Amino acid sequence: MSAKTLYEKIWDAHQVQAATATTPGVLFVDLHLIHEVTSPQAFAELKARGLPVKYPNRVLATMDHSTPTLPPDANGERAYITPAAKHQVETLIENCREFGIELFDFADSRRGIVHVIGPEVGATQPGMVIVCGDSHTSTHGAFGALAFGIGSTEVSHVLATQCLLQNKAKTMAIEVNGKLQKGVGAKDLILHIVGKLGMAGGTGYVLEYRGNTIRGLDMEARMTLCNMSIEAGARAGMVAPDQVTVDYLRGREKLPSGAAFDALAAHWLTLRSDADAVFDKVIHIDASEIAPTLTYGTNPGQVTGVDAAIPIIGGQDEQKALDYMRLQAGAALAGEKVDVVFIGSCTNSRISDLRAAAEILRGRKIAKHVRMLVVPGSEQVKKAAEAEGLDQIFIGSGAQWREAGCSMCIAMNGDHVQAGQLAVSTSNRNFEGRQGKGARTLLASPETAAASAVAGVVADPRVYLAIG
Repeated sequence: MSAKTLYEKIWDAHQVQAATATTPGVLFVDLHLIHEVTSPQAFAELKARGLPVKYPNRVLATMDHSTPTLPPDANGERAYITPAAKHQVETLIENCREFGIELFDFADSRRGIVHVIGPEVGATQPGMVIVCGDSHTSTHGAFGALAFGIGSTEVSHVLATQCLLQNKAKTMAIEVNGKLQKGVGAKDLILHIVGKLGMAGGTGYVLEYRGNTIRGLDMEARMTLCNMSIEAGARAGMVAPDQVTVDYLRGREKLPSGAAFDALAAHWLTLRSDADAVFDKVIHIDASEIAPTLTYGTNPGQVTGVDAAIPIIGGQDEQKALDYMRLQAGAALAGEKVDVVFIGSCTNSRISDLRAAAEILRGRKIAKHVRMLVVPGSEQVKKAAEAEGLDQIFIGSGAQWREAGCSMCIAMNGDHVQAGQLAVSTSNRNFEGRQGKGARTLLASPETAAASAVAGVVADPRVYLAIG
């Protein structure tokens, strides 16, 4: 038997029908995550065809994109940005009720961003195929799952059949070794990797992150890493499960306990690429060379270190991006005035992200001209942060502490950056208009975002960590 990569093993275990010269293969889906934005069309298609949901127990729903992050008023009304946003949420509630799907709604203490709640409750597990009508489903690959986003039409296919047509991807190993500097974390690492690969460098590939740096990351950092695999054009990102994975999942709600869990864990630990498996491409990264990293342009591949100048690359697309961002090639990014800071999104809204930001904000005030939103990724994260007093650190610094949701990442719920304003954001995309019409976005880590909020300009978090 030939050696196989982790991706190939999971693919083979889930292949219902092999591809032919004219048709893609058919994969069985273990877990289908849905939310209010990309599911209404899919349910409408099922109703039009008179079809049931094939396996409701393999579907998990939450509301996150259009949900307000302000608390309800005295009458229990929520501040939806539009009636359409409210209708999306109400439609999800009705569809889940009609088709017997478990929904984490506003009354549920488990509600939150879809890619945060899956791992929290233990629905995300190693070896699974996981899909969702959201491009950042790659987050779940941190657990050694094959996880990727699908379109609304595909959402209806999976609801009806629990299967999906797929072409097999090529494999790329991202070998990361060395020790990350203090103040440099998983967000800096993935921005560095996306910058190295470029926006299309991973197209047609599934990435597997490997090396001693990756093994040294906790699960939340691995989720950040896999989350942004799509930003390099990759189909998915993966990390092979290990004891860190097992320890994270032990005791989660949707997993058994005792001997049954131990049996699962023993299987999970076998899920790795064979030692002699051949990848189609291998990239090597020295983690010790990475500085706190930010984007400067209008895609996540346009990156630079906080202590470096904006690169002089040339070309029409590069100049267009710099013109939009009102930045100059060859100039320093550090020192640029910041108007808005956002800490949140499925990339950086977990408890470790909030702790990292709080470490810098503790005992400090944000600049008077900066508006800062801190948005936990789930109700569980919010509760944990408040138990540790992190909310009081944020509020005391001058930041706004909000309810769980996607918030300013995609600006669908009323949280947005005004035209012309510069935002330092822990989200995953800096496309034109992503955070609001005319908004200018620099993607960064929670540490860099917090440091920039305090300084009022783009700032190096290592300075604040050094002075305590």
